[in-house]
Order: sequence, then C-alpha cells, then structure tokens
Amino acid sequence: MTATITPYRPPQQAGRDGFAQLLHAEWTKFRTLRGWVIAVVIATLLIGGVGVLLPRGGCPGGGGGCVVPHVPIGPGGAAVNDSYSLAGQPLPGDGSITARVTSLTGLIAPDQNFVGPNGPSNTLSPGLVPWAKAGIIITASTRPGSAYAAMMVTGSHGVRMQYDYTSDIAGLPGSLSVASPRWLRLTRSGDVITGYDSADGRHWTEVGTATLAGLTGTVRAGMFATSPLNFTPNFPTYGEPGGSVSDSVATGAFADADLRGGTPGGRWTGQQVGAEDANYNGAPPSGLGFRQAGGRFRVTGSGDIGPVVAGGVNTNYVTGTIEDHMFGVFIGLLIMIVIAAMFITVEYRRGLIATTLAASPRRGRMLAAKAVVIGLVTFVLGSAAVAVCVIAGSQITHAAGTYVLPVSWLTEARVILGTGAMLAVASALALGIGTVLRRSVVAVAAVIVAIVLPYIIGVTGILSATASEWVLRVTPAAGFAIEQSVPQYQQVLGHYGPPDYFALGPWSGLAVLCAYAAVALGLATWLLRRRDAGGAA
Repeated sequence: MTATITPYRPPQQAGRDGFAQLLHAEWTKFRTLRGWVIAVVIATLLIGGVGVLLPRGGCPGGGGGCVVPHVPIGPGGAAVNDSYSLAGQPLPGDGSITARVTSLTGLIAPDQNFVGPNGPSNTLSPGLVPWAKAGIIITASTRPGSAYAAMMVTGSHGVRMQYDYTSDIAGLPGSLSVASPRWLRLTRSGDVITGYDSADGRHWTEVGTATLAGLTGTVRAGMFATSPLNFTPNFPTYGEPGGSVSDSVATGAFADADLRGGTPGGRWTGQQVGAEDANYNGAPPSGLGFRQAGGRFRVTGSGDIGPVVAGGVNTNYVTGTIEDHMFGVFIGLLIMIVIAAMFITVEYRRGLIATTLAASPRRGRMLAAKAVVIGLVTFVLGSAAVAVCVIAGSQITHAAGTYVLPVSWLTEARVILGTGAMLAVASALALGIGTVLRRSVVAVAAVIVAIVLPYIIGVTGILSATASEWVLRVTPAAGFAIEQSVPQYQQVLGHYGPPDYFALGPWSGLAVLCAYAAVALGLATWLLRRRDAGGAA
C-alpha cells in the first residue's frame, strides 16, 4: 500500500490580502503621481502662507507703533468687559444681600457724541439699552475680571442671574415699574452663591446657584448699575457686517437694601469699578456713582459686565479671533477636492478601473481604502497648515495692534484638528461624488456647487438674512462652523454672522458635512456594485 503524503504548507499570514494591503496599494497610487503630491503640497502652503502673510492690523499701517489694549480676563479665561458703578460693603464671611429695585431708566448718546447725564438735552436721548443692568452683586474683589455673581433687572430681558461673565440664567420675566418692582437676593455660603427673585418680597424663587472659584475671605457685596454700548445693526443680510455703537447710561433706584453678615453699622461706599478699562466711544460720562437719601439709593453706571465678542461691537478697540487667519483654508479646500475627485475619476478616464476592481473584487472596501488614504493625507497636512495659521498668524496680528480674543488650548486644538477633519471629510465627499459621476470636471463642479457656493452665498449675504442662515445650516457648507472659536452670548448684542459666527455650533456643522459625505460614499458603493468594470449600470 502506498501512502499519500501531503507536503506541509505554512499557514497564510493574516491580513496578507486584507484591508492594510489595500490601503498600501491606494497610497502607492497616490504618491507615485507627482502632480497630485505637488498639488496637495501647494494647497498646504497656501493654507499656512495666506494665514501668516495677511495679518489683521489694529491701527493704520500696523507695525511697532500699535499698542494692544489692556483687556481684563475672566475666571474662565475669556476676555471680558468689567466696568460698573457700585455701592458696596465688605462681606467677610457667609451672609446675604437683599434689595428692592423700583425703577431702571437710561440715556443713550446719539451719533457717538457722548457728553453725560448732565450734558445738553439735545445731545442725549432718553432710552434704555436692552441689556442695561441694575441689581445686586457679590464679587471676589473690585479688580476687573474678578469672579462674581449678580442678580439684576435688565432693560428688556426681565430678571437675570449672571455670574463669571459668560453664564446667564433667566428669572422673572416682564418689565419693571413703580407698581411692579422686583426684589432680588443673593446668599453666600463659602464659595457658593445662590440667587433669588420675588415679585412681592414675601414669596421667593430660586433662580440659580453658582460656585465661584477662589471666592474666599472677605468679598464685596452691594448694589450696582451699568449700561453697555448701544449696538444698532444696519445690515440687511446675515453675512453683511455693519452697525453703529454709542455710549449709554443706566440708573437703578433701590430701596430696602439689607446686608447680613457684613460689618455691624457698616456704611455703603461708592466706587467706579474698571473705569480705566471702560469701552466709552467718547469722553467718560459724568454723573456716575450713587446717591443715598434715607433708605433709598440711586446708582448710575455705564459700561458692561460680560464677555467681549468678536467684531469689536462691544469694545472701542479692534478685536480678532484665531480663525481670522484661516482664509487660506478656503483656497486649499478647492485644490484638495479636485485631487480627491480625480483619485477615482482618473481611473475611469484611463480605463484602469477594471484592473483596480479585478485586484479588489470587494468594491466597497476598495472605495473605503481610497477614502481613508485621501482623508488621512488632507487631515494631516491640513491640520499642520492650520496650526501655522493659528499660532504664527495670531502672534503677527497681535504685534500689529489687534487684540486677539483668547481661547483655551482645547478650543485651539478643536479649531486646528477640526478644520483638518473638515478638509478630510470634504475630500471624502468629493471622492464619493467622483465615483458616482465618473468624470472629473463634472464631479468637481458638483462638489463646488455643494460646498463652495453655499458658503459664498452665506458669507456675502446675497440672500436675505434668514435664507442665508438656513443655507449654512442645511448644506455641506455647514462644516465651516468647526472653525468658530468664540461662542455666541445671548446677553451681548453683536453681529453674529460668518466668518466669526455660524448658524450651527462647531460640531453640529461638521456633523452635517459628515452626513453628506456618508450619503455620497454610500451611494457610490451601491453604484460600484451594480456597474460593470467599465462603469455601465
């Protein structure tokens, strides 16, 4: 009997014909086409170079003669306005302050010609800015930028509890009048401040609680008033900047002021907090401070307690953001979507798609490998270029006299890596559309119509404000929102439009772009499986 011996064969290495090998093959295709590599490098240089070479100057001519203004920084690291009139007393430990606000009146200076409450009657007009404020406050100190919590009556937004400049909680709605006053109360327990309001002084409602970092020892408690710059927009569309600002003054009338936990027999003393940093457009207003008659007080103030927003609408100095230096991203995106579309369409044009599909019968996996390769290339190079824009560009602009609004390192990383991700996802979208249409010119035109055209419409304000805003919500151009570094604050009036602000939040906007890319790649995969190697259905 003859035995048949089967020769030993070593087991096949795992992943030998797997996705990693497919990635290597697609990467080899990309890097061996010198024109594509050069184009991507040029796009990267444009993103970084334009951002560095086009700084935003804060004074005519820029250069060494420009001085960046001193701006207070709040507890959360944001640039803030912190100027108001205070009638206060020390509060060495736990305690509370209660007061009844009986009226809130104001004056607005037209045409930026501010004289003050005692100026000529034809110079000032009676009026109340929507976010004029009068109320009670507990603050760590009177140094601008200190941690604080306040209960206040506003010009048009009812009672609010605000703390640490960026936080805002709604209280009792409605207008203030002599017949309908508002009772306000703040209690301190260590570093925890709780705010209450009441319509009758007997039934109290808790509005909110704030934990203020560093609120130890003796703090300052009292009554305050302030009124921010009056911002009047004059732009009809979402993307068109414009507006005028003028100074304003607010006067709050208080009664039944009661400080518990303070020094027995302590007296109320007045102070102008942050007067040297106040953002007056003209001369500092006169008549500020407080007056006491028996148990009643009148506090008159001008300025604001709140965050600085982009565009300089609530400052008297030019402000910038880290994304001001990212105009080159738009140019680089155009080049990258062309390369991404050609990554597949050139194989149809040259008849190489049959070879590619024969080597990788699992067509969806082949398309995924192409998407990963083009996505990684654009993400890595795009992120590196944006990092140069943000870091070097901001330093150059700062030296030119513009105050660049500070952001946390997490926000800076999100802008840099998020913009790189936006470029990668846009490239994947172009790849998917290129697979569907199979022709380079048609595919690139389609991607431009999908991403670039909506962005131009939204930023330039060709349509109405509402229509432009929706264009940047529902089209792939929403992905540009990932570049936004400074949040929008409802308690600060301003021009909240692109390129500093977008209709959607950063991650929401990027998610819209991701959804379009997923649909495009899904449709491309389905068509790849239905078509023959030549592309016919």
